[in-house]
Amino acid sequence: MHEPNVPHLAATDPEIAALVEAEARRQYQKLRLIASENYVSAAVLEAAGTVLTNKYSEGYAGKRYYEGQQIVDPLEELAVERAKALFGAEHANVQPYSGSPANLAVYLAFLSPGDTVLSMDLPMGGHLTHGSPVSITGKWFRPVHYGVRRETGRVDMDDVREIALRERPKLIICGGTAIPRTIEFAAFAEIAREAGAILLADMAHIAGLVAGGAHPSPVGHADVISTTTHKTLRGPRGAMLLTTAEHAKTLDKAVFPGLQGGPHNHTTAAIAVALKEASQPSFKDYAANVVANAQALADALLERGFDLVSGGTDNHLLLADLTNKGVTGKIAAKALDAAGIELNFNTVPFDPRRPFDPSGLRLGSAAITTRGLETGHMAAVAGWIERAVAAAARAGSREALAEPETARELDTIAGEVKDLLSGFPMPGWASED
Repeated sequence: MHEPNVPHLAATDPEIAALVEAEARRQYQKLRLIASENYVSAAVLEAAGTVLTNKYSEGYAGKRYYEGQQIVDPLEELAVERAKALFGAEHANVQPYSGSPANLAVYLAFLSPGDTVLSMDLPMGGHLTHGSPVSITGKWFRPVHYGVRRETGRVDMDDVREIALRERPKLIICGGTAIPRTIEFAAFAEIAREAGAILLADMAHIAGLVAGGAHPSPVGHADVISTTTHKTLRGPRGAMLLTTAEHAKTLDKAVFPGLQGGPHNHTTAAIAVALKEASQPSFKDYAANVVANAQALADALLERGFDLVSGGTDNHLLLADLTNKGVTGKIAAKALDAAGIELNFNTVPFDPRRPFDPSGLRLGSAAITTRGLETGHMAAVAGWIERAVAAAARAGSREALAEPETARELDTIAGEVKDLLSGFPMPGWASED
């Protein structure tokens, strides 16, 4: 059952309690490979569900617009100090509600409407808030983009430099949402200095790997760093901004009052707990294991004929192009979900298909590593993926996945996945045995 238990919720609103229970069971029984998801600890869950949600706290510690901040002020200060210590930053803001508003605060702090922004193109692995035409950041600013080389699947820093010196952006963004290789923060910083631009490092996906020493840090290179606090960092759904003392006041004003009102104090508490957990020696082992599992899974998929963008991974994330498997990413993702394997369909670089029905799949190793799976399990995981993708290719459509023979095949895989995961505890779930 869900842990912590929710007896008051069950008594007051059994419908919602039943959905919470069902989601906890689903997370326990599924092989969760969505690269942006993880499992938080029971301590983080408890912190996020406290009476701190009752308190309104516009402003910053010592400078609030509401009374009764005697507890919230030291709470937020503790979260800030832990963030600064963990990442070695001069300043931290833990108030952004999520990653997108955090990025928008950077635009507000340093840009005016119409200014030029250089970032990775969304189909190449960037993020919506990096100037996508469907995002406010693409509508109010002038985005120009870099991508990856077709033959390597990697960013060519000479191309980035050429574009930056030609376009003279006011902001350069490195990082994204589907980048399986190490981000070259030092090289981006050099280009930003040469072009006279502010450098934003969006490390939302890799923050936990940075904290654990499994990926180079952008601190000391980027002027501003944005990150969500979930994903590899294993915190609640929130965000942070890190910066230098020089930009601290400007960035803080962009968050409040520029974009939002009172922070979510229960989330701040949960962020503080996650930051403490990430500062422990065991978290370094976790970060290293995340990368090792992703690389082992990449090797196992390559052996089974999967085409991986850039040929593998340096971090927690894999991007597979299913063109040679004869099935679209969307149909494959639906089949895999039925097979007990949760991931997402995703565009791949130079994808000829439209974004809502793309050629690829995105996979991540963070959550399964939290559950305790190791490199020795990755061959089995790859085997299940291969079987489900093959079933999807034979079915040929989402509707055909429900045909009896295909449904039985996928259900068999789901049973095997469930059997394996029954041996690995899940934070947030108490065994019913």
